[in-house]
Amino acid sequence: MSNNLIELAKLVRYYILLGTKEAGSGHPTSSASAVELMACLCFGGYFRADLEDPENPNNDRLIFSKGHAAPLLYALYAAAGKVSEEEIKTLRKFGSRLEGHPTLEFPYTEAPTGSLGQGLSIGVGMAINGKHLDNLPYKTYVLLGDSEMAEGSVWEAMEVAAHYKLDNLVAILDVNRLGQRGETMHGHDVRAYGKKAEAFGWHAVTLPDGHNIGEIQKAYNEAGNIKEKPVIIIAKTQKGKGFPGIENADGWHGRALKGEDYEKAIAALGEVRKDIRGEILAPEKRVPAPYAPEGGERAVYKEPAATRKAYGNALVRIHKKHPEIVVLDAETSNSTFAEMFKKKYPDRFFEMYIAEQNMVGAALGLARRGKLPCVSTFAAFFTRAFDQIRMCGYSDAHIIFAGSHAGVSIGEDGASQMGLEDIAMFRAVEGSVVLYPSDAVATEALVGEAARHKGIVYIRTTRKDTPILYNESDEFHIGGSKVIRETKNDVATIIGAGITLYEALDAEEELKKQGIAVRVIDLYSVKPIDTETLQKAARETKRFVIVEDHVPEGGMGEAVRSALEGEDVRICSLAIRKRPKSGTPEELLRYEEISKEAIIKKIKEII
Repeated sequence: MSNNLIELAKLVRYYILLGTKEAGSGHPTSSASAVELMACLCFGGYFRADLEDPENPNNDRLIFSKGHAAPLLYALYAAAGKVSEEEIKTLRKFGSRLEGHPTLEFPYTEAPTGSLGQGLSIGVGMAINGKHLDNLPYKTYVLLGDSEMAEGSVWEAMEVAAHYKLDNLVAILDVNRLGQRGETMHGHDVRAYGKKAEAFGWHAVTLPDGHNIGEIQKAYNEAGNIKEKPVIIIAKTQKGKGFPGIENADGWHGRALKGEDYEKAIAALGEVRKDIRGEILAPEKRVPAPYAPEGGERAVYKEPAATRKAYGNALVRIHKKHPEIVVLDAETSNSTFAEMFKKKYPDRFFEMYIAEQNMVGAALGLARRGKLPCVSTFAAFFTRAFDQIRMCGYSDAHIIFAGSHAGVSIGEDGASQMGLEDIAMFRAVEGSVVLYPSDAVATEALVGEAARHKGIVYIRTTRKDTPILYNESDEFHIGGSKVIRETKNDVATIIGAGITLYEALDAEEELKKQGIAVRVIDLYSVKPIDTETLQKAARETKRFVIVEDHVPEGGMGEAVRSALEGEDVRICSLAIRKRPKSGTPEELLRYEEISKEAIIKKIKEII
């Protein structure tokens, strides 16, 4: 087996060199350092997968957190006979499925990576799914680079993996010493990484020579015998291993070998056997554990209720129809009301603690394994996980994000707790949906719509109890809106959502008493937006006042302007333009000029 692995490692190096040479770019040196580690894993009898069925639920999962080592990923599957030498030559070319960093175009990619520090979190989600949900024997392997070990998200993942005793998770740390611009924090000190990992509750295996196949095999054997702890294999490697004059040399990150350097590296390989194929063992044949939740009853709302509470109730209610739901929360479940689901289905709820980046990454891992993660925290705190959120978009993941405590209307807690940029952030994610329900009835309906949708959905919820506007028979759908007040004599349209919708309705009542008729629209779907209804209102009223508890940049006002480009309508935006303070919600709405009084004043100005 060892001799065969040596030949396969040589073949993998050949494909790495060939692909990056043809591309004229890429990361051959970063790929070369992990060749033996990955060849032993895939072809040494440890990694088990059905290559004819990449989505087989029993397959082991392999995540390249160091996504710039994509040439190595593709070369492994070339050695396994699933990528031809001709296709290897298309690396990084437009239209090729072999992109510069792994994407879902390549069928063996578990999740798009390359934004460093995210792969281990994705692995945590996949491992949670295998151990705590589906009860399947598959293992999740994550290849990490030493540079990304400086990322806090990695250590968030480390602590949560230990907390959930993920003994089906194996991290493989490629300590090749050199990052993009020089030496990494610990250089080749594998013991430093080992001490950190053990302090976080992991079983650490250190390899002084990460290219010694016999020692690598011993490490994988040891990893397979550890129970109740995740395992990390920490291997000292050489960047550019096997490339004469380049091995362990600085200045070669992200550079393809060309000309004489390429010829020397090819010559150093010696004879390459292209006739051999790496064999990946078949997985066990098991079916996921059966699961049939009861669900819950739809609440009847008569008194004012917070939309965040309706979110929690809706999760319980729809779980029977959507058994794939799992709920993750960042130690805020008593405020987001995700705790309602936790109390009913504790085995489908995962406390992720104050570690939002890892929470989102783990949600992606769960989504890629067929679950529907519903992820909640304060709206403000999702901003720190935006990188992970945008990568969820590139992963075609179906995830519901619920951000509570949005806007200055949360009151006395002050600016640090007020989500004021969240709509802009989620609007910017490719293919996303942004929903902003105003009452509990709409919230319950829209949570159901979000569960039926496929993609990233953000639901913005409000801290304060709000009056009930709608009946259970009212329909809500993604891309819709509600015209709540309307006459033939309307001289302007007020557009609100969430807390500002009630200010708009109060303003409409006062204006009506003064003989001024205005239309009021509940823009509960900010993205996609109800262009048809807005265009009709623009033609009939000619004036819009958009009022939102959010900064103007990227918010509802800009969404409406984009939808009405070319329309003959005057658009005025009332939004958060002053630095917020602590105070009562009423004081803050007046201070920021998004209150009933500010709306009336603006309407009178424009007519």
